[in-house]
Amino acid sequence: MNTHTEHAVFHPQAARMNLPGIRSVTLDQPFHWLRAGARDMAKAWPLSLFYGIAFALLGYGLVHGAWNKPHLAMAVTSGFLFVAPVLATVFYCVSHRLEHHHKLPGLFTPLLSWRANPASLGLFALMLVFVLSVWERISAILVGLFLNGSGIGSLADLLTWDAVTQHTNFVLAYLAFGGVLALMVFSLSVVSLPMLLHRKVDFATALVTSFMATKLNFPAMLLWGVLIAGLIAIGMATDFIAMAVIFPWLGHASWHAYRELIERE
Repeated sequence: MNTHTEHAVFHPQAARMNLPGIRSVTLDQPFHWLRAGARDMAKAWPLSLFYGIAFALLGYGLVHGAWNKPHLAMAVTSGFLFVAPVLATVFYCVSHRLEHHHKLPGLFTPLLSWRANPASLGLFALMLVFVLSVWERISAILVGLFLNGSGIGSLADLLTWDAVTQHTNFVLAYLAFGGVLALMVFSLSVVSLPMLLHRKVDFATALVTSFMATKLNFPAMLLWGVLIAGLIAIGMATDFIAMAVIFPWLGHASWHAYRELIERE
């Protein structure tokens, strides 16, 4: 553990809240998380690649299944960022084992990690389902307002320079609404999901802890969010081929982000 992450910037006792201490981290810390994630992936590469390929195929199938419905394809593509923390729980499970020098789990054991805190994890999944349904409706409204009668019939029609320049208002509105929603989901999930798997805490405690960790380390967490979004965008741009490596890498790195942001029990 790096010494500069030992200082807790939030004290739950002073605020009369039953939250763990939250450490301050430096701006360059997200790059350390990526390096730690790469080390975990190298140690558990069969498991990591198995789930990385599975999730890449899932993303490919969802996006291409909605390809000819622009608003749905865009909602699914951008919504992948929203559901990514839930899918990454399998990598949290593996990194947790590696951290304690335990034997690696069986192939399907990480899928059962939700049993550590089923009620709270179930509530989190329901929250994400609600967010995705809201985002799908927002996408439909924006497409109806800005692209109705434009002749755009598939996602491929929109992903061209001419289409982007002709529909600048749509792009800006889509990025604005999507950015606000993505920031909200990121701030509530970046710490909460690994925390729910690792500690017997309730749904609300995990969400508040995650939000406070993001708020109190905003520059570093903003960089972390940009790195995650950028790497996932690269994975999607390669038709999900690179996602088979990028997704497990980010999953393992996210575990280390949680362990450095939240004080040990």
